[in-house]
Amino acid sequence: MTLFIGLCDKVFTRLRTSLFQSPERIAVLGFASLILIGSFLLMLPGATRHESLKFVDALFTSTSASCVTGLTVVDTGETFSLFGQIVIFALIQAGGLGIMFLSTFFLMLAGRRPSLVRRVLLRDTFTSAGEMTLPSILRDVILFTLAIEGIGVLIMLMCFIWQMELSDAIYMAAFHSVSAFCNAGFSLFSDSFVGYQTNWVLNIVIIFLIFCGGIGFLVLHELRKKVYLKNRIWSRLSLHSKIVLSASLLLIIVGSILIIGMEWNNTLKPLSIPDRFLACLFQSVTARTAGFNTLPIELLSNETLFVLILLMVIGASPGSCGGGIKTTTMAAITFLVSSRVLGHQRPQVFKRTISDESTSKAVSVALISIVVVIIATMVLLMTELGGISHDVSRGKFLEILFEVVSAFGTVGLSTGITSQLSIWGKLIITFVMFAGRLGPLLIVIALSRRKAAQYYYAEEGIMIG
Repeated sequence: MTLFIGLCDKVFTRLRTSLFQSPERIAVLGFASLILIGSFLLMLPGATRHESLKFVDALFTSTSASCVTGLTVVDTGETFSLFGQIVIFALIQAGGLGIMFLSTFFLMLAGRRPSLVRRVLLRDTFTSAGEMTLPSILRDVILFTLAIEGIGVLIMLMCFIWQMELSDAIYMAAFHSVSAFCNAGFSLFSDSFVGYQTNWVLNIVIIFLIFCGGIGFLVLHELRKKVYLKNRIWSRLSLHSKIVLSASLLLIIVGSILIIGMEWNNTLKPLSIPDRFLACLFQSVTARTAGFNTLPIELLSNETLFVLILLMVIGASPGSCGGGIKTTTMAAITFLVSSRVLGHQRPQVFKRTISDESTSKAVSVALISIVVVIIATMVLLMTELGGISHDVSRGKFLEILFEVVSAFGTVGLSTGITSQLSIWGKLIITFVMFAGRLGPLLIVIALSRRKAAQYYYAEEGIMIG
């Protein structure tokens, strides 16, 4: 008996060491635990207005909220009770800030010292370097979150208060402000914000919230520090912040121009010229991260859907609430290619050279992400369209690819097929949302062995191109 107890203790110790030996594995386990807890809460009879959710639908909704995606298999406002909506609200906030941030925060409130791996994970998640202390990271994240979401609530309240009771207006403003800043895309309106496509105040404040939530806490921290300086603000920013801001603004501008050119005589036709520009700006911003829409996605042209797919693949920036391969990954690969074309040995931008480690990681993230999207799309085609000829299923490929990319980029835009997915289809999209939120590279590292090989084979070149 003693031998058996000792053996069980040894197995348990090795299992615990294997699971908790790295920050990456802690992050995966933390998000998985949050999703499971949310699933069981959403299955409770009091979480819905009518019949209880099935486990697959509850798991899908909990994953979408925790991974701040916004894809839904049921109408959020019509299906869930106040309790259910509050659960989704809490999952969005917890997922947006990061489960590790919240658990560390509560540990510090209880007077306990967080572990080393927890401190390392927080620095890797919210900053690009280790110069910030843990208390300063927590303080800044809480400060930015409360301040920006509070501004959103106040401005949205002024928009909603004329249409509903004060208590309902406050609730609507709080829910959508948190959903926008966390880049979640969950809306209590059945048509998202299509009914508010000409409301400039509401559109601008949502764009502001999405942008702030998508550029990352490190950039917000730097901007807050540099804003007190009277001059040379741009030159004092780090290379990371410069790339994030430049890439984000460029994508917004290019995306807006492409959408307005492709939709001018389609979905934009009923709108006035100023409102057309507003709608395209809104859709360009929200396509990369948030998932709100003021244009009916199912009515967009094929070329517009393809542009949105490209924006969703890129996604937000590191240390933010959004998913995708990230703006810095796209920028690093772009600079790597352009440097080779121009004859430079290493990628250069803003009078700085991007490190080999950064470019290598960018290429790895992009390749792994492409593999995830390809495999998920292929499997989804088999589960949803298996055995159906192309002539009968014409147009479905683009819709399925759009759904997979939206899930991977944790965006939440859909052409309307989410609720029609089979059980296997929902499970596939659930996994893609989970992978997109945590990052494919992080998951691979978390599941891989930690001990690196100590030897290399002889080097030999191969023909490329």
